[in-house]
Amino acid sequence: MKSQLSCGEVDEYDPSGLVYCWWRSAAKFDECVKLKLDLPNVSTLTPRLRVLREMERLALIAPDGLNELRHKFLSYRSGDFWIPIGGIQKGGMDIPPVITILLVGFSGSGKSSLVNLMYSVLSRSGLVLFAQTSSGNSSHTITMYMEEHNVMRSLQSGFCVYDSRGFNYNRVHEGLEELSSWMSEGVHHNQRCLRSDDCALMKNDAEIDDLKSSPKYVLRRVNFAMVVSNIAEIYKALKAGDSKPLDATKRLFSAPGLRKCNENPILILTHGDMLSTEERLDARLKICEYLGVSEISGVYDIVCLTEYGFPAEECDPVTAYSIAEAIYRALLISDRGHSPKKTFRDWAVLILSCMLCFIASFLSLLADLCSRLGQRGQKLKM
Repeated sequence: MKSQLSCGEVDEYDPSGLVYCWWRSAAKFDECVKLKLDLPNVSTLTPRLRVLREMERLALIAPDGLNELRHKFLSYRSGDFWIPIGGIQKGGMDIPPVITILLVGFSGSGKSSLVNLMYSVLSRSGLVLFAQTSSGNSSHTITMYMEEHNVMRSLQSGFCVYDSRGFNYNRVHEGLEELSSWMSEGVHHNQRCLRSDDCALMKNDAEIDDLKSSPKYVLRRVNFAMVVSNIAEIYKALKAGDSKPLDATKRLFSAPGLRKCNENPILILTHGDMLSTEERLDARLKICEYLGVSEISGVYDIVCLTEYGFPAEECDPVTAYSIAEAIYRALLISDRGHSPKKTFRDWAVLILSCMLCFIASFLSLLADLCSRLGQRGQKLKM
């Protein structure tokens, strides 16, 4: 890990003495330190300084903030963060029993590693791996099925996280179509993610698929999505003159189905530890600028694995708190996006509309049939 400091190499600005403060080796960090005393107008700061201030905010809150969020998650039930709006009571809202957060991204972006980090941070599972992570280009380690994860490991958990199969940079359109079906139709545990080039692979797994698939799995409506991107892969490709990963990420991030309550999906940048400090900051700024989003709001730089394989909380509370805050933000937005329950009148109007559409289609077909019969009769007379 090029850009991480060891746990003991912290300075006077790190009161906890524990967090990784990789950004403090940045060239302009001294300017950020001076700003602490001045309390400047954030809008006048450069994007780089805003990112440095955001990292300092996370470092300041992390030691106590993580436990606070843990307690909120343990007691959280779907709809707890809902706020009365529009004159409708909570009982009149269509709130699902469980909030569903979907992780999407391209192959190798670190979605499964992120799930394992959530288990480690939120349920203190240590080094136990609950999600299978990919290794190299082996097809045997690719996430072939949707996987539902109760990252709190609680019978009363009010939310779950879905790990999905990564998309292909060369087949972005195919991935967006699949994503659209997930967002509109819902997802369920062990749902198979088939691609056009999977025929030979899936023939060998036919028996396994029969065992995994079950109609008893609950179909869940996706309430919010997080886009997971490999910041190191994107940055190195840009340096080599290849903008395909960045272009594909923008198409995925801008997919209409991912927007909830007029909010963009949360962007999770992984593998930042494979870059130097300056490269890491530069990559974040370039990606956010290209996506047209703020570099400090709804964007999190998260390292899924520590250098020595230890749980993130023990060596990197900033990463641990960042993933907890990302989930908290997703739950807040999800509970804002619930729709009113359909009343009897709504269902009656829907049924009537369907009946009218059916009648209109039948009359159109009947008119077309009569027209053809009339033309046929004229030809016979001639």
